[in-house]
Amino acid sequence: MRLSRFPLSTSKETPADAAIVSHQLMLRGGFIRQLGSGLYSWMPIGLRVLHKIENIVREEMNRAGAAEVLMPSIHPAELWQESGRWQVMGDEMLRLKDRHKNEFCYGPTHEEVITFHVRQDLRSYRQLPVNYYQIQTKFRDERRPRFGVMRAREFIMKDAYSFHMDAASLAAEYENMRAAYSKIFTRVGVEFRIVKADGGAIGGSRTEEFHILAQAGEDLLAVSDEGDYAANVEAAETLPQPAHGAASETLTKVATPYQKTCEDVAKLLKLPLARALKLIVVKGAEGGLIALAIRGDHELNTIKAEKHPKIAAPLSLASDAEIQAAFGCVPGFLGPIENKITVIADYAAAALSDFVCGANEAGFHVTGANWGRDAAEPEAADLRMIVEGDPSPDGRGTIKLYRGIEGGHIFQLGKKYTKAMNVTVLDVNQQPVTPEMGCYGIGVSRMAAAVIEQRNDANGILWPDAIAPFRVIVCPIGLDKADTAAAVKGAAETLYAELLAAGVDVAMDDRGLRPGEMFKDADLIGIPHRIVIGAKGLATQQFEYKRRDAAAAELIAATTAAVLEKLA
Repeated sequence: MRLSRFPLSTSKETPADAAIVSHQLMLRGGFIRQLGSGLYSWMPIGLRVLHKIENIVREEMNRAGAAEVLMPSIHPAELWQESGRWQVMGDEMLRLKDRHKNEFCYGPTHEEVITFHVRQDLRSYRQLPVNYYQIQTKFRDERRPRFGVMRAREFIMKDAYSFHMDAASLAAEYENMRAAYSKIFTRVGVEFRIVKADGGAIGGSRTEEFHILAQAGEDLLAVSDEGDYAANVEAAETLPQPAHGAASETLTKVATPYQKTCEDVAKLLKLPLARALKLIVVKGAEGGLIALAIRGDHELNTIKAEKHPKIAAPLSLASDAEIQAAFGCVPGFLGPIENKITVIADYAAAALSDFVCGANEAGFHVTGANWGRDAAEPEAADLRMIVEGDPSPDGRGTIKLYRGIEGGHIFQLGKKYTKAMNVTVLDVNQQPVTPEMGCYGIGVSRMAAAVIEQRNDANGILWPDAIAPFRVIVCPIGLDKADTAAAVKGAAETLYAELLAAGVDVAMDDRGLRPGEMFKDADLIGIPHRIVIGAKGLATQQFEYKRRDAAAAELIAATTAAVLEKLA
């Protein structure tokens, strides 16, 4: 591609409203342009990156045996009402009506649509297993779209859906997709981790996320420093702890007139925060209230809590009035002493002895409290967020925390959608069976931004070769000098033509810019390899070659073969 014919529009200024590096560089490099809140147009240079990511995804999905389809982005409301998700999706789902007042939505995902088509087309076990995928635009009406295409309202996604006669077949395809995704992320050229995750509104019995490691990541990942364990902190398990020790202190009531938090109480009493215990009162699954006991230095994991069979889902906190009625005390001074209601303690909280907690009396806490002596032994469960330094759940090493950007998510859905939408196929005995289902998503447009977050420097983007808008840029310099211009131009044209013939994605910067401007643009847009051709180098039969991530340029022979050797 000759840049004189390519609409490249770069900027030296960092946009004031771009908070993260990928958003800044995508705007400065002309990859995207904003149309409205959370809505972006992909400009020619950005679309080249997007298509290269799509091609990798498509090749690996095809290689894994999936069949490509393309489904509508606008869905009839009846499908989502049939699955039960019309209300569950909430305000993220953009709803609309046609001229006949029929309700539709702009699809945020396609489980309902593909299940509808499977219900039409699949009749026999002989047609299973099958895996359909598409690369298509989605829309989710984010409350706060931000960070450019990282959290846009409209985005491009690869979503796939598989159908199976039994759970064993689903598990096998899940592993097939897991391997395919690993190949995709490896080919894209990023450092990533596969982590255990929560299914959220999609659902599923087993689900994992593929995270690109980057400081700007919204997700916090718990990763073993010795083993293979990795999980989103929301899904990371904590281990049961040894039983608490025997009481060694006397239960003592102390005045805490203004101290309602564990932090304030621990500070007043000059005690470690880890010796404090807090109660969080929630609604029970069968009515009534349940108190969740958490160590003062830990945080409740609401996702874990609402999965406990005794706790109502979604998790709902008790009101001040309900707490007053149950404890005879206002929030801020609650404790498990005399267990006013059922208490479920996190593993770490259940292991405490001689702890500090509320006295169930406004303005007072107690020290030296113990399970068994002052409060009934609680049920112990995993209720908290994992923290750095915790033992790894796989028994190998300890947990380190990293930031990650979710680039892919795979689910074993089971029969959630096929059962709700009455899908059956005939088995080998001609009996109707409800198929198992899996789904597998990759954020194609998000991946472009995530790669930039992981790979950038002070000068711009560091694209991996596989997805760079151009792999090589040829920069002829001195074209304004009459005595050498013809030789420089001739050498540049020859190299450009021969690289194209060799299948290299190459750009020729023939815009007539000064060398500094050319090099700044090439660095900003992240072209991995730069060849500079000038009269001085040609005099000694040399080109100047520089890798985008190298500290300095080097001289190579002025031949196409020498350039191709550098690209190998």
